[in-house]
Order: sequence, then structure tokens, then C-alpha cells
Amino acid sequence: MSDCNLNHSADFSTRLVEWLRGKGPILIVTHDYPDPDALAAACALQHLILVKTNQEATIAFGGAVNRSENRVMVRELEIRFVSLAEIDLKTFNVICMVDTQPGTGNNSLPSDCPIDLVIDHHPLQGLTEASRWVDVRPDYGASATILFEYLKTQGGKLATKLATILFYAIASETQNLGRDWNRADREAYLSLVPLSNNRILHEITRPKSPRAYFSCFASGLRNARIYHDLLVFNLYDIEYPEIVAEIADFLLQIEGVKIILGIGRYGGEGVLSMRTSSPDLHAGKLIQSIVAGLGTAGGHGMTAGGQIRPMPASLADQQAVEKRLVERLLDQLKLLWVEPETLIAN
Repeated sequence: MSDCNLNHSADFSTRLVEWLRGKGPILIVTHDYPDPDALAAACALQHLILVKTNQEATIAFGGAVNRSENRVMVRELEIRFVSLAEIDLKTFNVICMVDTQPGTGNNSLPSDCPIDLVIDHHPLQGLTEASRWVDVRPDYGASATILFEYLKTQGGKLATKLATILFYAIASETQNLGRDWNRADREAYLSLVPLSNNRILHEITRPKSPRAYFSCFASGLRNARIYHDLLVFNLYDIEYPEIVAEIADFLLQIEGVKIILGIGRYGGEGVLSMRTSSPDLHAGKLIQSIVAGLGTAGGHGMTAGGQIRPMPASLADQQAVEKRLVERLLDQLKLLWVEPETLIAN
């Protein structure tokens, strides 16, 4: 963790805390289906605000926590949040965003809602620059690392549960420092290990899942098609959107496959997830190029996600969208169209 980064975190968080004092009701918004990194960053910011200004902050998002690991994490670490649909934005004097940004398409804040603070580790979006406070660091592997630096430089003592959620966020986001991480992520990871609750971490990483989860996994395996070193799977209609990224992570273990594109349909929208074992391919830029004109997307070197609005309901139309995305992706990768191989023989 470089002195330069820590100095920036100390200066930014000090000025932010002073500005927040006495501001009144504060809202912290994550993306609609928050992963551990989003939840950890929100909880850490909430804690910082409470400890340094004696003000409560509300965590909210537009979707739900569905993935089994995340549900266990919320239960075991007693994370409190509300639905954006249940609150009146006008009752809050300060609105913050963590692990997401205005105009990215993955959060439910109205486009005309003024944002006071944005903290994120994804590439800077144009609309973000209109916010009063911006700390966006795309070279970081996790938003949780940024918030850890705030807490570290502000001298706050980390309780076990907060340390555990921060550690798990960095571990899951960087796959235990195996992808898209930097020195700051490693220092935070190592600092948090002795502070974390091992029993809770075990519960989170070994959750029980419903049979429908395995049915969806089986569908992804059956529908997977391989073009050169690209694997594409389509889950069609799904019960929760996070499953696309989860299966994409899993399938990247296949020998000879360097890049994964996962597709699903949830709530009338297309859900996309891209994974690659080669950071040189830059998944974030690739997925933006293939969804241009169809939706929104973004990401990092090895991980990315996107949305298509709307995604047609009929199976034939969804397959047509898939074909269009595959053609665009093969073109970007400078690969010729080939008849795909199935992953699993029928």
C-alpha cells in the first residue's frame, strides 16, 4: 500500500468527514444486486460516517441479495439495508454511491438524481464528474480496499464483523489476489486476515443452495458452445441475475478456454457477464464494444458485466441476440466464424 495512496485516502476521507458533519439524513446506494464488495464498501462507509460524525446512514439498492454466499454473509454479519422502492429520496440530504456510478445502468437511482459522493473501483463514467465528491480508482481490485484505507487512516478500530466483510469482499472480488489486484488490495487483504472470523468465512464459502440453483448450472453446461478459445452460454430466463457471473467464473476453469461470455434474461432485461484468463484482452472494453447500441456495460481487465434493455421474451429472439453478440465478439477478437462445439455431448 503506497504512501501516495494512503495520503490520498487520508486527505480525501478527512475532508469528506468534515463536509458530512451535521448534514442530516444520508443514503448509501449500491448496484441493484450487490456483491460482497458493494455490501462491504457500503457498510464501511456507513461505519465511518457513524464513528466520525455520529450520524446514521441508510444502505439501499433496487434489487435483492440472491446468491447463497451473499445471503449467508448478510445474515451472519447482520447487514441492514432497505429497498430503494420503499424510500423517498427527497428525505435524504446526502446521497452516496459505492461500487457503482451514475449512468452505468446497474443501479436504480433516477437519472436526474443529484449524487454527492461516488466511491468506486470501476472506470470513471462521464456523469460521475458532476458529483461533489469523487474517488474512483480503476487500478484497485475492490471498492472495499478504498474504504479500508479510509478507516485505516482515520484511526478507527475495526470490529470483527466489519473486518470479516471487508476481507471477504477483497478475497472474492480478486479471487484471493488472483485477478485484477494491486499492492493496496494485497496490503488490505493481509491486514484483515487476523481480524476476521474464520467460522463466519467458512459459513459464507460453504453455503447450502436450492435444487433450482443446480438446475440452472446444468442448463448453462448444456447450452455452452465453444468457438475457438471463446465459450458462450445462455441461461435464457433466470431466477436471479448473479447466477450468470457465478457460472462464468466456474467455466473459466475449462482447458483451452480463455474467454467466457454468459447471457441470461431477468426482469425483461438481458444480463451479461464476461470473464477472461488474460488481462491483455481487457474484458471491460470488449463487452462495451459488443453491446454498443443494445445496452450498457463496463468492467476491468479480466471481469466485466453488462445489461441489454430490453431483452426479448421469445426463445428465438433471445437466440438472435446471442448470435449478434457472438458475431461482434469474434470480430473484436479477430477470429473467424466457426460452427461451435458443444461443451457436453447430448
